[in-house]
Amino acid sequence: MRPRPRGSQLGLLLLASQLFQVGLDNIPPVTLAVLALNVYLFLFPAAPLMQAYWLKEWRRLLLSPLHHADDWHLYFNMASFLWKGIRLEQRLGGAWFLYLLSVFSLLTGVVYLGLEALLTELMEDQSYSMACAVGFSGVLFALKVVNNHYHPGGVTYVMGLPVSNRYASWAELVLIHITAPG
Repeated sequence: MRPRPRGSQLGLLLLASQLFQVGLDNIPPVTLAVLALNVYLFLFPAAPLMQAYWLKEWRRLLLSPLHHADDWHLYFNMASFLWKGIRLEQRLGGAWFLYLLSVFSLLTGVVYLGLEALLTELMEDQSYSMACAVGFSGVLFALKVVNNHYHPGGVTYVMGLPVSNRYASWAELVLIHITAPG
């Protein structure tokens, strides 16, 4: 494994700042471990993620939610996960929360792969089969649905702006797209 080239890594610094602001002792163990794993795999990627299906390298399907395109992508996903993870892990318990994360991580890759294959066939365009999706966003959307079930209503702050919980995932998606397009 080769470490990722160094840039400004401002996203990593902001994430570290946020973690210390919350306090590592206030973050439940599964949430903290998943955050650490995502940062580790960002710094030391396990494998290139392209062409998981065609090359029959299924571990890439499992790893893709844990990889991020750049430090801003990692920051926004992990900042969102931090708040969802704290609330849900405390509510559900560590074992059940880990189970949900595992199922959601696997399903997001499987659904993406299925959509990729379907578009390739329907559009008769092989470029769809060569696309790659990485990041925790699919898992975050699934967690948001669970979070809204257990904590309906209310407001979430996205970059300091109050947003109804109902629309917070969409606001996060727009923000991620603006700051880390592609």
